[in-house]
Amino acid sequence: MEERMCLTKAQILESDDIKKEWVDVPEWGGGVFVKMLSGMERDRWEEETFAAKGKTRQVNYKNMRGRFCGLCMIDEKGDRLFRSKEVDALGRKSATALDRVFKVAQKLNGMTPEDIDELVKNSDGGQIDSDGSHLPPDSENQSEKPSDQ
Repeated sequence: MEERMCLTKAQILESDDIKKEWVDVPEWGGGVFVKMLSGMERDRWEEETFAAKGKTRQVNYKNMRGRFCGLCMIDEKGDRLFRSKEVDALGRKSATALDRVFKVAQKLNGMTPEDIDELVKNSDGGQIDSDGSHLPPDSENQSEKPSDQ
């Protein structure tokens, strides 16, 4: 029979359970640490990204990668590199560079494409592109639609 150890409140609160990982970002000339989010940080990001509107959720795609990376990028001491008011500037950086950070942040935070699919499932019609990225409802492949003229 497996022996179980019931943790105390102090043991839980004192545990160092926020992992971090180094990510090389050659486009920026170096690299950054990416960390797991706390429960509160993840809830805040999900609330900003998947807002409830009645019985459905609307997906806020605006600077989604910049907002997520901004929460996860830290310095050597564990302090965030970007404050909330600075994530728009981060979002204007190279999509390739942001994707390097975003993919590691997704992995560390257990946010697989399937997890995002589940969150988007009850949205207002956000779609998933063939590469697994999510498209807002009005960004369907316009070039593939026949012209009404």
